Amino acid sequence: MCLQMQIRSSEVRNMEVILLSGSTIDEGRLAKGGDKFTDDYTQECASCWISPVDFVSLGSPNKVKVTSSNGKHSIVVYAKCTDSVQPGHVFMPRAIWANVVVDPDTLSTGSPLYKGAPVNVEPTDDEEEVLSAEDVVLKVYCGGQ
Repeated sequence: MCLQMQIRSSEVRNMEVILLSGSTIDEGRLAKGGDKFTDDYTQECASCWISPVDFVSLGSPNKVKVTSSNGKHSIVVYAKCTDSVQPGHVFMPRAIWANVVVDPDTLSTGSPLYKGAPVNVEPTDDEEEVLSAEDVVLKVYCGGQ
């Protein structure tokens, strides 16, 4: 069970962590079922799983902005506090939201670095929008059309 406490004195505004990405059971079920444009898919995949220690350090946010290590790409996603992730690491389901911040260079392997990529995580205002999969394509990859 995740800690749900507020520690204002030790909150940080920006945390460098290691991104791990992979499939979840629900992500696979929704993706294979053709439900990538549903609210359920967005709730499951537009998320950043954070350890209780790091979650509290960030101020127990509802949403976070995840930014690539070079600062060029970022995405706002839901924050999920879980004991399944170690401090200093975050997990994002392997979906379009994680793809925004994963370096596309494959280092000649044919696959980007889905595990072990450094990223920055910071709490964001609840007013910041978590984009749907369709909106990520339109606003991030198609230049805001």
